[in-house]
Amino acid sequence: MDNKINEIRRKISTLRAEMTLVEAAIRDQVNRDLDCTQASCRLLAMRAEVAELIARWKASGGGDRLPTVRERLTRSQDPTPQGARLPMKAKPVGGKPRTGHGNAKV
Repeated sequence: MDNKINEIRRKISTLRAEMTLVEAAIRDQVNRDLDCTQASCRLLAMRAEVAELIARWKASGGGDRLPTVRERLTRSQDPTPQGARLPMKAKPVGGKPRTGHGNAKV
């Protein structure tokens, strides 16, 4: 059962990666004032396939929370892996506060 769930997740991940490429192609075509009908139809078909795969994944017992688009994008744009982050430096105690770095709203 786990193999089936993992295979479905792998297909979803592959489709999402392909979808980002198609979306980029659509943006490029729109920016050049070209017809993007074929790419848009392909993207809609991919979205329908992802929805079907997610339904099959849930029916197979997949209960993990799937990341949202925003979470996936922030994760893919983050240059450092989650475990490789360095701890923040401690702020010096006392001294003159620096101007322009406060949290005050103007």
